[in-house]
Amino acid sequence: MMIKEMSLRLDPDLRGELAFLARGCDFVLPSRFKKRLKSFQQQQVQSKLEKKPGTPPPAPALSTVTPPPAPRSPSPPPAPVIVIPPPPAINIPRFYYPRGLPAMGPATNHDAAIAAIETAFTEFEEEKADIYEMGKIAKACGCPLYWKAPMFYSAGGERTGFVSVHSFIATWRKLLHSCHDDASRFISLLAKPSCRYLEQEDLIPLLQDIVDTHPGLTFLKDAPEFHSRYITTVIQRIFYVVNRSWTGRMTMMELRRSNFLQTLALLEEEDDINQITDYFSYEHFYVIYCKFWELDADHDLYIDPKDLARYNDHASSNRIIERLFSGAVTRGNAVQREGRMSYAEFVWFLMSEEDKKNPTSIEYWFRCMDLDGDGILSMFELEYFYEEQCERMERMGIEPLPFQDLLCQMLDLVKPESSGKITLGDLKRCRMAHIFFDTFFNLEKYLDHEQRDPFAVQKDIDSEGPEPSDWDKYASEEYEILVAEETANEQLHEGSFDDDYESEELQVPEEIGNKMEKLVISDLSA
Repeated sequence: MMIKEMSLRLDPDLRGELAFLARGCDFVLPSRFKKRLKSFQQQQVQSKLEKKPGTPPPAPALSTVTPPPAPRSPSPPPAPVIVIPPPPAINIPRFYYPRGLPAMGPATNHDAAIAAIETAFTEFEEEKADIYEMGKIAKACGCPLYWKAPMFYSAGGERTGFVSVHSFIATWRKLLHSCHDDASRFISLLAKPSCRYLEQEDLIPLLQDIVDTHPGLTFLKDAPEFHSRYITTVIQRIFYVVNRSWTGRMTMMELRRSNFLQTLALLEEEDDINQITDYFSYEHFYVIYCKFWELDADHDLYIDPKDLARYNDHASSNRIIERLFSGAVTRGNAVQREGRMSYAEFVWFLMSEEDKKNPTSIEYWFRCMDLDGDGILSMFELEYFYEEQCERMERMGIEPLPFQDLLCQMLDLVKPESSGKITLGDLKRCRMAHIFFDTFFNLEKYLDHEQRDPFAVQKDIDSEGPEPSDWDKYASEEYEILVAEETANEQLHEGSFDDDYESEELQVPEEIGNKMEKLVISDLSA
């Protein structure tokens, strides 16, 4: 029998006692409450048995006889259960090897390579090699000569000044087991611990060793102040070509897709470093540094927008220079905050300015023209840059082409996939990005394109042979001009000595030398 909740609520005393019990108290109901509870239970039972007025009594249950069950017909035999075997397991072979594809077949035995290294170390006193003797160890490992500095520093040679046979074999054995191609081994030798990429400062030991030991750079031993400038230039050129992701971190995949390791191996075979135009050419460095020196009025290795505007006799528009200092193509906020460009950033600018066919150059100038950063050059952005070109042509007495007509020409030139929208892929695909960019922010080159035979332009585009890049042509021409100017200046100085101006002329080289001594070392992280 159950007591309704409402009936308990009618007695406040009983309700209070029950609430007291609900709080967990050990309490026994007094007898008066037991009697009252019993009376409530009886009333509840009686209220259920009372019949409502007008309700007929329930009919008595009729005794019914259950008929016997009918005979069941025989059931058909069960259908056979078809058991479907599970599909065979598909063995998908591994296809991603970030550290190179291991040698197929039986496990590679590195004992022969280790034995060759041990034999090479026996030629040295106490089986210890310094950084210059590491060249023989690099060849024993089957690596190019100029891997010797990365091997030396990876094995701990920087701390002691030499590498013992035991420390190097332990380092090299670990490298052979974990890295299976040249790109992964090269990065593992130079990268910081637990890093799978190279940053700019990681290449300094390698390049310093090249400066110290390559026969084509022996003249730099007498000019140590230029070591850091040359190293900075080479590092920027390497990252300009190899680091296609613009992250400042050279990955193994990017290194495999580039020609850097092959070019590094050529240094061993070529004594004239100027013959290796990719990355290492001293003539190219000389051109870049001289161009920067002409713009850097105070020679602090930084230039501001006014300095950069003087490049090539103010050929670039002010609006594109503003974009260069806006942080669109530089890392960090130093350029935008301080309003000045370092020598390392100028290397990127000059290579992009003089070779607009290069993929990195196309990305460089596309970022500058993409004002809102949406990955599309709209008609508004094109008109924004062309307005200044029109103003400059009018000041020169040249009637500019109306923007609508120019726009039709550019769309026919690029042939974008989406109407009215020019993407980075469109510019790379059309193979005429250099004409497109010069039209909007380099007046001198734009006028040169306008005066050139269009059939000659198409012939250059269709040529398939290995032709020097625009950058190689520019660097070669400028180097000849600079050398000719230097020779003329020397002859002028020598002639002035014969005219009794010896005391005045002697002061000029001294002043130049003092300025060169005050130059600060370029910061690669700037």
